[in-house]
Amino acid sequence: MTWAISSETGVLRDVLLCRPDHYEWIPSNDIARRTLDEGRQADRQTLMAQYAEMESALETAGVTRHYLTPTEGLPYQIYTRDSSQMTPWGVMITQMERPQRRGELGEILSVYEKLGVPRWKVASQGNVEGGDIHVIGRNLMAVGYSGGRTEKSGALQLCAWFREQGWEAIAVPFGEHFLHLDVIFCMLNQEVAVACTDVLPDEFLEWLARHGIRTLPVSYKEAMHHMACNVLALGNDRIVSPRHCARINAAMRAEGFEVLDPNLDQFAAGGGSIHCMTMPLRRDPL
Repeated sequence: MTWAISSETGVLRDVLLCRPDHYEWIPSNDIARRTLDEGRQADRQTLMAQYAEMESALETAGVTRHYLTPTEGLPYQIYTRDSSQMTPWGVMITQMERPQRRGELGEILSVYEKLGVPRWKVASQGNVEGGDIHVIGRNLMAVGYSGGRTEKSGALQLCAWFREQGWEAIAVPFGEHFLHLDVIFCMLNQEVAVACTDVLPDEFLEWLARHGIRTLPVSYKEAMHHMACNVLALGNDRIVSPRHCARINAAMRAEGFEVLDPNLDQFAAGGGSIHCMTMPLRRDPL
């Protein structure tokens, strides 16, 4: 088996997950802080039920699921997107910014060793997290940086590695308030993305347009209150998107996409959603 992805939108075959046994809302991002300031409390039974809905959506789509072992004291381990990044040449181990997430590395390395996944690179020039990395496809990739979760130096190192392989890579600056690039941008297929266009740099939007990628606009409130950009492409114009993102789900369906819509509002309140909770391990080439 070849463990690799060369796009965000090829047919998804294998994915890395971590069940939310120890998940809780912690004030590590603006979204979770707002939720906690409102006096809300996560409901354990609802969290587990919603996670099972997500698993069911992946099952329906024929995706093989691989799991990290949930570790006590690592409440955001469920966000498997951040601690590593699959590439066309094997897995890259990222460098996490928050101290409470650095303990995730041991289990990540163990799982990749068990699966026989080749290690391609290890980030060494600054923080870079998977939520900021988009292997768009057709030799295009983007890395967002806010100076927080991903630093400019980390983004530029990764861009340079892809350029050495003949890819066109762009580093995308944005406000740290938005946490990760996948809060404000995600690919749906090779021609369409969802994007919070009002906050993304014009240079990036123009770069997308030059490469034939158009955007379905998402508002600031939809992005930050509902994680409406944080979707998962399954390939063949199939998307997993949270049910509470009703307007953007309707917009995607109007474009001809099939949308699987599990309930995930408990996770969105903590600053994450389906894209954050899934690390693709294997996709079909485009």
